[in-house]
Amino acid sequence: MVKEFKDFIMRGNVVDLAVGVIIGAAFTAVVNSLVRNIFTPILGTIGSTDFKDLKITLRAGNPPVELLYGQFITDVISFVLVAIAVFFFVVKPMNMLAARRARGQEPEDETGLSEEALLLTEIRDILSTSANDRG
Repeated sequence: MVKEFKDFIMRGNVVDLAVGVIIGAAFTAVVNSLVRNIFTPILGTIGSTDFKDLKITLRAGNPPVELLYGQFITDVISFVLVAIAVFFFVVKPMNMLAARRARGQEPEDETGLSEEALLLTEIRDILSTSANDRG
């Protein structure tokens, strides 16, 4: 059972997934910092309302029951800012890089054979030619 578990953990997919999760968590911190420390203050200069403080008190008392719709608006704005940051700083550059790579690719061989298959075909043809020359 331990060997099976070790084989499972050492499979490439699990390791790749673990690396992806770790890098994703680190990247999340970077994107959140960009939104919180760059984009949000810029938006704050445009308006003077702090949405976080907007609420409706449904029932007074201790503790009061409040509908924090301002926090919801703030979270939606943060989500949109994160989506904008990811699109313009990750998705768009990666799409441009992929398009640039696609333009630089050579057209595929019309035979559809791999390089190895083409090489083996050449070797076969050379051997066949030299056998015909001898015999």
